[in-house]
Amino acid sequence: MPAFREEAAIGSTLDALLAVRDRLGLDIVVVDDGSDDATGRVARERGVPVVRLPVNLGIGAALRAGFRYAVEHGYRRVVQFDADGQHRPDEIAALLAVLDEGAHLVVGDRFAAGDYRVGYARRVAMAGLRLGVGLLTRRRFRDTSSGFRGIAEPLLSAFAAHYPTEYMDSVEALVAACRAGYDVREVPVHMDERAAGAASTQRMRLAYHYLRVLVALVGSSRRSLPPAPTT
Repeated sequence: MPAFREEAAIGSTLDALLAVRDRLGLDIVVVDDGSDDATGRVARERGVPVVRLPVNLGIGAALRAGFRYAVEHGYRRVVQFDADGQHRPDEIAALLAVLDEGAHLVVGDRFAAGDYRVGYARRVAMAGLRLGVGLLTRRRFRDTSSGFRGIAEPLLSAFAAHYPTEYMDSVEALVAACRAGYDVREVPVHMDERAAGAASTQRMRLAYHYLRVLVALVGSSRRSLPPAPTT
């Protein structure tokens, strides 16, 4: 779970995860991305290990640190889960089931259930991302930027070493995994309102943010991950 300044939301999010931890066989780790509030303390008070980054490096770097932690501690698969309470812990099982089928990357599709609504500007921007991802991967994805994902080996080790750390890492990672031949799938999930706090991308910066993502995506399309095994 990557987290930056999520003091107000992370407690309830972790409580919900802890409630299903034993049933789903989960271990939980928080990557505190240089927060200057009590994000890390709230997690430690619940007995959850915290990887503390010394400064705020961004979501991509936080995820890479989390993937590296998982690989170094012998885990073969992980679930990426936001700290803001928008994902549903019970739906982790759906991602794990697809990993069990052999997928390397499972993306939680927030649009499939029909209850995820975004404003007009964001909807247009997301459509542009879907188009760009489709052109680069020759695949059709409905939710290219979801932060609710399952990752399994050998892609987990590839992400631990090469996960993108700039701009919209989730989109670039999706493209890189597809182009390297990994098995990438989507599964329907729900999206709830934030438990507290504010999203990192504010409305005034939205157009600039997504334009930068599109430019970066095209510019980074030549970057590659180690190829998926052929067997």
